[in-house]
Amino acid sequence: MSDIADYYDLSRLRPAVIKVLRRVNELGVEKFAPRAKAIDDDASFPVENYKDLADEGFLGLCIPEEYGGLGFSMWEYAMVGAEIGKYCGATALTFNMHNSSMAWSRFAYEMPNLTPEEKAAFAPLRERQFKRAIAERAIFSQPISEGGQNWTSKPNQTQCRKVDGGWLINGFKKFASLAGYCDYYTIVCTETFEGVEPRHEDTMLFVVHKDAPGLSVKGDWDPLGMRGTNSRDLILKDVFVAEDDMLMPRGIFNKTLSNWPHMMITLSPTYMGVAQGAYDFTVEYLQGKTPGQPPIDRRMFATKRIAVSKMYARLASTRALWWQAFSEAKPFPSKAEVMRMYAAQYNVMEAAQELAALAIRTCGGQSMLKSLPLERMYRDSRCGALMLPYTSEIMEDYIGVLALYEMDELETAPGDMDGARTSLWRGDAGSIKSIR
Repeated sequence: MSDIADYYDLSRLRPAVIKVLRRVNELGVEKFAPRAKAIDDDASFPVENYKDLADEGFLGLCIPEEYGGLGFSMWEYAMVGAEIGKYCGATALTFNMHNSSMAWSRFAYEMPNLTPEEKAAFAPLRERQFKRAIAERAIFSQPISEGGQNWTSKPNQTQCRKVDGGWLINGFKKFASLAGYCDYYTIVCTETFEGVEPRHEDTMLFVVHKDAPGLSVKGDWDPLGMRGTNSRDLILKDVFVAEDDMLMPRGIFNKTLSNWPHMMITLSPTYMGVAQGAYDFTVEYLQGKTPGQPPIDRRMFATKRIAVSKMYARLASTRALWWQAFSEAKPFPSKAEVMRMYAAQYNVMEAAQELAALAIRTCGGQSMLKSLPLERMYRDSRCGALMLPYTSEIMEDYIGVLALYEMDELETAPGDMDGARTSLWRGDAGSIKSIR
């Protein structure tokens, strides 16, 4: 299995980050990889993996140190997520959902466009969630998808309204990862007002306990890939949420999202890891070092060597852009930084599929056996390009628009009225609004 020194410049990493990456790889070899087959076979949630992650303090990866977390930056988190993805894609993907909730609380609070009043209202809310993750070892989910619509195009169909002491939430979430296994759901919804059409400006985020009255998990989960995510349907019917269980105050989400676009590519580390895992398997298989398999040396075949060289070149170039994009993650990025971020997202999602497919062709029919991990990696790799809000097709559109249109032309650029163009970055004056 590859070492982090094989693809990262360790001189650029903090010692604390190197220590965590090393420990993740130890857990991956000793525990995550051996458990991955059963998780996939049964479409069962990786409960034991989460116990291990909690024991190591990794549930607080993105939480500031003053609250007991590790204080990792976006790019430091991305590297950890990718290392987990080498061994178990479902664990990495769901781990991202938890860390995304923590990251929103941390990084949105640090946005320079928040007023002192907004930060004062925000501070106790985020502290409440940080304490849950650290003291309670609570796991957070982040269900956003609602089926049949991209939430960045139109306001969330899940809605909330103000009542005495808090809010009532009604709605539906599709593909709610960690459903039934997390402790809290981070619910994105739209606050409604009498006589006013739902607006993106009224997007709200709440933290809902798994046992809240009116909340239920429905449906089966038997997908092609990422089978351990348990991404079932989440139903909310008159779910009451108290004032102090907002993830952030009114107006903050809309104010920060468009100016912190890198927050929307946190799914990519999982697939960067899957791509690396497919490459690592291929190398070990051709060397005759696959556990449980005969020690057959297949390196003498020129076709095999050429295929591995192609895999390495694709993997290295994909990771280089991906790493650069995450290293540039910050509020109010430049147009060039955003375009690199979109390109990195696209490359990772496409490369994961290409590398897994090439790995199977290179290793041959034996590699397709369910007793070996490559077959699972191939199925997992197919999921990334389909995941909203940044599918491969959406990224192609966004890159083309930013390349061909000036900033003052973006609002009038031709596009699908019901597409995802509303999540397109628009610079310092960016906002989430429909293109009309």
